[in-house]
Amino acid sequence: MGLKKNLTSVTFRLIKSLSAGRLQSTDLHTMGQHDFPELKNDRLLKAAKGEAVDKIPVWIMRQAGRYLPEFREFRSKHDFFKICQTPELACEITLQPIDRFPELDASIIFSDILVIPQALGMTVEMRPGVGPVLPEPLVSPEDLARLKFPVDVSKELSYVMEAITLTRHKLRGRVPLIGFSGAPWTLMGYMIEGGGSKTMSKSKKWLYEHPAESKKLLSILTSVVSDYLVGQAKAGAQLLQVFESNAEYLGPELFNEFALPCIRDISEKVKRELGDDKVPMTIFAKGAHYSLEELAQSGYEVVGIDWTVDPSLARLKVGSNVTLQGNLDPCALYADNEQLAQRTHQMVDKFGKQRYIANLGHGIYPDMDPAKVEVFLKAIHSH
Repeated sequence: MGLKKNLTSVTFRLIKSLSAGRLQSTDLHTMGQHDFPELKNDRLLKAAKGEAVDKIPVWIMRQAGRYLPEFREFRSKHDFFKICQTPELACEITLQPIDRFPELDASIIFSDILVIPQALGMTVEMRPGVGPVLPEPLVSPEDLARLKFPVDVSKELSYVMEAITLTRHKLRGRVPLIGFSGAPWTLMGYMIEGGGSKTMSKSKKWLYEHPAESKKLLSILTSVVSDYLVGQAKAGAQLLQVFESNAEYLGPELFNEFALPCIRDISEKVKRELGDDKVPMTIFAKGAHYSLEELAQSGYEVVGIDWTVDPSLARLKVGSNVTLQGNLDPCALYADNEQLAQRTHQMVDKFGKQRYIANLGHGIYPDMDPAKVEVFLKAIHSH
């Protein structure tokens, strides 16, 4: 009884809710960030900061997703963006791989990069068998007037912040929680193409035909992404990753003129805004093998690389003061267990143990056998 008297009523209610599994996002309005459980596994954060680790930290991009049977069952009952916009549902999905794979050293909040266009007033649909579709894309620079900017991120994307805070508590300190956002060029691509594209020709046409208006749009996105990431960190995200998934469609010239300045600005603005509360940040620019030196100097503690980049070459280009993340070919998980473990060990040998976070070179594919994930994770920790 003495302990109960010394606890605030809020903290005591939180402990009761956690014990009973009844913690809801509505509890977060009276819950402070400083009530977070103590972190028990900090390998990811240590590696991001360049500190020594007992084992190489490992997580998988898209680790909460369609390859898990429990996710597919859950998804059959709920609309995709309904899950993203409901903190309790997003939290449940985020925890699925953590509950299944105790070897994982990080969780990443379940959301989507296209919540940013939604916050700007654009309609985004997730169509079965197709993927994300924006039925009214930006066709000409005049369409920029349709965007609702400036954006109050704390209002429009509050559900993401609530999901992060809720998940931090429900993780009970097992592993750190990663927040994320798409990078401006990648978001611009979806907003102009109206969905995924194999050429990004409409978006690149803007860069060549409307460079000033393209930079205006990218500036808008940089501002919103920066605010969004700051909000995620304040809500409890312990590392932030920026996905420049469409960098492969740009060569060095276009990337350095249009994408890289936004990437740099985001890092600078987020760190300035968070001040003493800043968290490590990762930039993953898929296909930007031509810009590794520039990315290493863009203000991020971690640079992710895809499977087409040789780890030894990447280390030479980024230097010794940046952590590398990656980069097993996602298709390598189709190999038999012995070959998969061997390829994983070879990858680790190239990266080395220090300043390294193990991952795939891109997101895991939806038809992957979860048993292969376990082989990959155990091969990292046992090497």
